[in-house]
Amino acid sequence: MDVGIGLPNTVPGTEPSRLLDWARQAEGAGFSTLGTIGRLVYQGYEELIALTAAAAVTSRIRLTTSVLLAPLYANAALLAKQAASLERISAGRFVLGVGLGGRDDDFAASGLSTKGRGRRFEEQLREMKDIWSGEERGFAGAIGPRTVRDGGPELILGGTTAASFRRVAELGDGWIMGGGTPEMFAQAAAGVDAAWADAKRPGTARKLSLAYFALGPDARAQADSYLLDYYGFLGDVAGQVAASAAVTPDMVRAYVAAFEAAGCDELILVPTGSGLDQIELLAEAMT
Repeated sequence: MDVGIGLPNTVPGTEPSRLLDWARQAEGAGFSTLGTIGRLVYQGYEELIALTAAAAVTSRIRLTTSVLLAPLYANAALLAKQAASLERISAGRFVLGVGLGGRDDDFAASGLSTKGRGRRFEEQLREMKDIWSGEERGFAGAIGPRTVRDGGPELILGGTTAASFRRVAELGDGWIMGGGTPEMFAQAAAGVDAAWADAKRPGTARKLSLAYFALGPDARAQADSYLLDYYGFLGDVAGQVAASAAVTPDMVRAYVAAFEAAGCDELILVPTGSGLDQIELLAEAMT
């Protein structure tokens, strides 16, 4: 199983220079990918822009939106162009992870309704895939740039419903779980595999998951401070999310082993702080 690390693009107070230093150090530490999470109504850096900055100072590590809330990007053609541009700039390292999103305020701030978002999401995915395939747009020709990877960036879809699994099988290259236990991952992954088989897709879907971490003497306080704020809209559930963060090297190792046993192909460990020591401490916990 590959192990990636999140970019602290949503951690309050993170300076732009810290994002660049983080990206360089994460690549040097050998992590498989830099992942981003994001919301619109929050003090954080937009994911495509943050990963483009990271692409400029790295050369090997993958760059993954894990996940981007695609329905908020209502112009599918423009999102397709942005994703293709980042994939090209990064020499094919960009992985586009997308999901529906679950916060009404993000949609309200975008002037969008949550009603019918699943249908719109599928239409958006199909349009982007057509654009990446080089389909002529009639009135203006094809939309570029041409991607390094045939057919566009690797496309990873989030969600834990039957409809989400069907979308993965019909439109995606893989699936990602945005949070939860290894047991929850294994159960959902079985649903993904079943949908993949029903769609008669060859091979298997690549499966990813996220888990939060904080390490060092103030790990628990760091995790609680960030996660209780970021997930405050969930009420009591925010406490459960915070409590699930890996805050010791033993917890990190246990999570990695459990997700690997559950069939996870890549686990992205998302930081709750932006101190560069977190990269070194996580790398040490993996050894």
